[in-house]
Amino acid sequence: MSPRQFDGRRVRAVRRAKDLSQGELGAKVSVGGPAVARWENGEDHPKGEKLPAIAAALGQPLDVLFPHDGPPDLQLLRCDAGLTVAQAAAIIGTSRVPLSNAESGRRRLNDAYVPPLAEAYGVTEEVLQAAQDCSFGLRPAASRDEQASAPRTIGEKVNYLLAHGYVGQEAPSGEEIARVVNDHAGGPVVTVEDIVALRAGATTEASEVVRAGLAEALQVDVALFEDDAEVDPAAREFLEAVRFLGSIHRGQILGLAARGSGGGLSAEMMAKINEVVGELKHKLPEVPDEE
Repeated sequence: MSPRQFDGRRVRAVRRAKDLSQGELGAKVSVGGPAVARWENGEDHPKGEKLPAIAAALGQPLDVLFPHDGPPDLQLLRCDAGLTVAQAAAIIGTSRVPLSNAESGRRRLNDAYVPPLAEAYGVTEEVLQAAQDCSFGLRPAASRDEQASAPRTIGEKVNYLLAHGYVGQEAPSGEEIARVVNDHAGGPVVTVEDIVALRAGATTEASEVVRAGLAEALQVDVALFEDDAEVDPAAREFLEAVRFLGSIHRGQILGLAARGSGGGLSAEMMAKINEVVGELKHKLPEVPDEE
């Protein structure tokens, strides 16, 4: 199970925009074309350590193509370094047990393992220790503040809505978003590549027509896309509610009603609830990765 979100339909859209076949993408990440087909069809998911290579092969930032919630934990650092548990364990000269125990929050790493793992993961020892704290359900205050902050740019808002706004259903692909925007505009105003560029931050400008089309495609009020600099209180509360409902659906909060359960709560309260949800996530039982 990957700590990052994987959307096979988004991978398909970006692959096609890059004019790559499934076999060509597979060759770049050391798998066969049928494996890529299963990923894109939702029949299977790549292991977390494959995601950096997939993003690189598609020329996309890892955080854009495969977003994740909250600050990194040990599993995320390892996967982002492209390492399996066995490979990381070999680096510190031990079996997989100490690393698996640390990633699942059962027993902390021996101090002697921290420097070589930090080097292998391409981070500082302080970052690795902070990630280990996250694996044990301890989250730094700065990360909580970052998590509570609302997205600002058009691309950040699109990414946020796609990551959190589709409870129990597939999020639209770049192709689908572009089609709805063009249909709403009554003519071709964007391409799939334009949507990808917005989401990656390579483009930050969009016409009023495109903004209105994005609102239509993502089923939100157009006011959410009107201002890149500030997010008004109503929009902030809406975005927090979207994330909150996604948390409910993923089983991170139990016993609450679905849509509308956040009515009357302030943006600050919703942010606080989401902070608690993020902390609870690390305490839920996890399924060990298969090698």
